[in-house]
Amino acid sequence: MRGRALKLSGPRRLVGDLMKFSIGVPRVSVQRQMNLAALQQARNSAADRPSWMALFLKGYALLAMETPELRRAYVKLPRPQLYEYPGNIASVAHEREYEGERVVLLSLIKNPERRTIEELGASLAEARTRPVLEIKEFRRALKIARAPAPIRWLLMWLGLNIGRQRARHFGTFQLSVYSGLGAESLNPLTPLTTLFNYGPISGEGLVTVRIHYDHRVMDGANVARALERFEKILNGEVAAELAGLAESETVDREMRGAAR
Repeated sequence: MRGRALKLSGPRRLVGDLMKFSIGVPRVSVQRQMNLAALQQARNSAADRPSWMALFLKGYALLAMETPELRRAYVKLPRPQLYEYPGNIASVAHEREYEGERVVLLSLIKNPERRTIEELGASLAEARTRPVLEIKEFRRALKIARAPAPIRWLLMWLGLNIGRQRARHFGTFQLSVYSGLGAESLNPLTPLTTLFNYGPISGEGLVTVRIHYDHRVMDGANVARALERFEKILNGEVAAELAGLAESETVDREMRGAAR
């Protein structure tokens, strides 16, 4: 059957390059069924409900600050070793439209553990809505995508294996979810140490959460304990921040009403 050949676009080349380096990572997945009723209740009480992605991102960043293994990476320069970062840089996957094609591009958020839920929500919204070429990480990735394959692969290999540069260009962990579409990824690939995702969230706050991890850096028991702690952070610190936000909104409304 005669078909037609389609030239690989820059974003498709980028995905291919990421898969080239991801496929060599000995990745294992651990999942936990979580009950996030407390977090869901706090979210429902907020006038402007933050996205679930912002809530999970804040919780995972707090978790990683408590769990050094989640801030480590396996690098090969100057010799095979683990490199530990003092903080987090989140790599978040976004579906955008670029030159008539739906593509996946990665934005970076530095120190998400220090940002408020509102700030994280604003950063995520900006990456989803601003013109593609106005986002620094998107613009840089698309520029590299125009380079010949050997140059792209060399730059990516160096970026992933020089400890100090790795987090700056790729982040320390990745978040990629499709739960808003009613689906979830069971075996996502990434060159980073961990990628976490979650499925659709039920009306009772039940959700399946997974951490996909590099077995060279940590073991499954570490990840299982981390998931248990993750659930407590989401229902604890993150829910408390949301409750405080809702209280502030109530006070602001009362003050505006009194001023009229």
